[in-house]
Amino acid sequence: MRFWLEVHDEFRRECVALTMAAEDCRDGRIAARDLAVIAGPRLRGMVGRLRGHHEIEDYHYFPTFRAAEPRLAPGFDLLASDHVRLHADIEAALAALGELVAVADSSPGAPAVRHAADLYLRLGDQLSRRLVRHLSDEEDLIIPLLLERGG
Repeated sequence: MRFWLEVHDEFRRECVALTMAAEDCRDGRIAARDLAVIAGPRLRGMVGRLRGHHEIEDYHYFPTFRAAEPRLAPGFDLLASDHVRLHADIEAALAALGELVAVADSSPGAPAVRHAADLYLRLGDQLSRRLVRHLSDEEDLIIPLLLERGG
């Protein structure tokens, strides 16, 4: 259980770091180009780890827990549907980041740069908020099961 919670905490830390970089850009402390340089590797790295994490949950943890506690099946169905929604958010944030990277070398005040930065800020924030909420929901459902079963 400790490892699983550490993984969740790492996702939360990544969300905070990405949000802080986006806020720095929005508030003029860093340029859109700097945001693209900072956010690109962080977001892509987090997404890779998140996809692997969700595969383990979808194909191992959730079916195992669903079989052990059939009365909680609706909760596991909700978590699985969250994964689908989160992956749509991921694709949107990555596309917005790609747009930002493509225009980041333009004039800092150019409308295309501002639009791309605003879009990434909005979609990155949406992804972070949904992911953090999902992690908490997952923990609320699964931790009691793990504690009950000595996991």
